[in-house]
Amino acid sequence: MYLGTQFRPRHDDDLRLMAQCGVRHVCIDPPGNPHDWTRDILEAHRDKLASFGLVLDMVELPLRSRPVEESRSPNILLGREPERSREIDSICRLLEAVSAAGIPAVKYNFNLIGIPRTPDEPGRGGSMNAAFRWDKADQDAPPGLAGVVDEEENWERIAHFLRAVVPVAEAEKVRLACHPHDPYTPPGYRGVTRVLGTVEGLKRFVQTCESPYHGLNFCQGTVAEMLEDPASEIDAVIRWFGTRGKLFNVHFRNIRGGRLSFMETFPDEGDMDMVASLRLYREVGYKYMIMPDHAPKVSGADPDGPAFTFCYGWIIGAMQAQGMEPYGPEGAPHW
Repeated sequence: MYLGTQFRPRHDDDLRLMAQCGVRHVCIDPPGNPHDWTRDILEAHRDKLASFGLVLDMVELPLRSRPVEESRSPNILLGREPERSREIDSICRLLEAVSAAGIPAVKYNFNLIGIPRTPDEPGRGGSMNAAFRWDKADQDAPPGLAGVVDEEENWERIAHFLRAVVPVAEAEKVRLACHPHDPYTPPGYRGVTRVLGTVEGLKRFVQTCESPYHGLNFCQGTVAEMLEDPASEIDAVIRWFGTRGKLFNVHFRNIRGGRLSFMETFPDEGDMDMVASLRLYREVGYKYMIMPDHAPKVSGADPDGPAFTFCYGWIIGAMQAQGMEPYGPEGAPHW
């Protein structure tokens, strides 16, 4: 395993900064709607990143973490034909283009209501940290565009997508990495029962349309949000999915708290022992990117860049202290 990032560069200096901080492997998308990406677009994007010393490990399908109202593939999420079939066919063609461009993996979400949060809370030194407190949430929030979607219907839509897409991913040798629902919410919240918001749901998911190319964009922070006591429970979850080869990317973030009441933190200050987690990822044979995610907002004109830069350095130091190689399969980058 090795350091990676999904930080969205705002300009070329962000790419230079990644390389200067020791990041070599990235998940960064080319401009535009993924439904419109071609092999030529993906190859040009890959080559531009390579000119900065960066390796393109992953891109995102047009199924993001935003609510269905903002989705580029709303009909897949809503189960609405015939538009659903056209969107799925477009994603299958996209997987072929991704494979042809030599990109080994894609990430995606199956998300109807986005990422619910309550107001940010102050962290160390006055940083502002994302949080979710059920007692502060609008528990009676009405359904949105998705309407009412129960557990059975949610599973049917997910299985329909997997039955169509997993065989293509397997044929093209592109890993499909799905992000869990963030955070766990009680059944029926905003009309939707989110089946990928529990560990048992994630287990069922990876065993639906079983394939070595069907697994998780394993967000450790999101999984911790499903648990009553993340510090004592997270190891068993990592071990279950890791020993089965279902971890295709790791969002390496920590939280303070647990199910229905938590605040996101920097990796070194939450309830989970993230150094121990790195050792466990190595033990189960995980071999892809370890990347920051949802870093707290810090002071200054750029509240994101310095926070992610801190995370890069912390991950490199934690890996090197345990004799791990943090820079990727090709070793430390040289320019």
